[in-house]
Amino acid sequence: MAPAADREGYWGHTTSTLDWCEENYAVTWYIAEFWNTVSNLIMIIPPIFGAVQSVRDGLEKRYIASYLALTVVGMGSWCFHMTLKYEMQLLDELPMIYSCCMFVYCMFECFKIKSSVNYHLLFTLGLFSLIVTTVYLKVKEPVFHQVMYGMLVFTLVLRSIYIVTWVYPWLRGLGYTSLGIFLLGFLLWNVDNIFCDSLRDFRKKVPPIVGVTTQFHAWWHILTGLGSYLHILFSVYTRTLYLRCRPKVKFLFGIWPVILLEPVRKHR
Repeated sequence: MAPAADREGYWGHTTSTLDWCEENYAVTWYIAEFWNTVSNLIMIIPPIFGAVQSVRDGLEKRYIASYLALTVVGMGSWCFHMTLKYEMQLLDELPMIYSCCMFVYCMFECFKIKSSVNYHLLFTLGLFSLIVTTVYLKVKEPVFHQVMYGMLVFTLVLRSIYIVTWVYPWLRGLGYTSLGIFLLGFLLWNVDNIFCDSLRDFRKKVPPIVGVTTQFHAWWHILTGLGSYLHILFSVYTRTLYLRCRPKVKFLFGIWPVILLEPVRKHR
């Protein structure tokens, strides 16, 4: 976490319960944590295209909602790191819980008939979200939120491992890539928290272009944003395989992965 003595800028006094290691208002007077803010673009723009492609492919609405939920997380995180206001912090952290619940629902419903609805699971995840929201608004303890979020991520990890081990082993590459990228982001998140003082001292001694590379919370956004996006691709791939839709992973501009559905050939 950041030291208590940090400069103020356009958004005034910090009211959030968290202030990360990036130096406040160091790049511009209008953005509290510049790199922690702009790094959220990876969670905002690509999922929008994913949602549009899902509509074109006629995917079930829960996958469109998953893409858009990731965009909402990115937008909330942008607002939080730009302002360091408590209300914006909630706009970041609570959608993390809601989007992850959506991911859990998709993963546990991937082997059901098309357009089926599991009301029991929806109720359970909705109740979980409501309880987490109520408790977090009451206690305002970030560790509580982090533990609840971790539980949901761990559930997704177990479900993904089950699928690539027992159902579709050929999806291990996509599944483990998503997991590995996310865990690397989590590692850098911890480094940023534990060694904040050392990182700030290092950034004072090196050129700014070098110091930027040590903004590990920004890297957390980039890596977990990419990991989450790949997880949605993994979920969509699993579902469309089950529905015999012939999914294919394509790379836009040779870089960014998307899933396209090839038309099924009808046998005469």
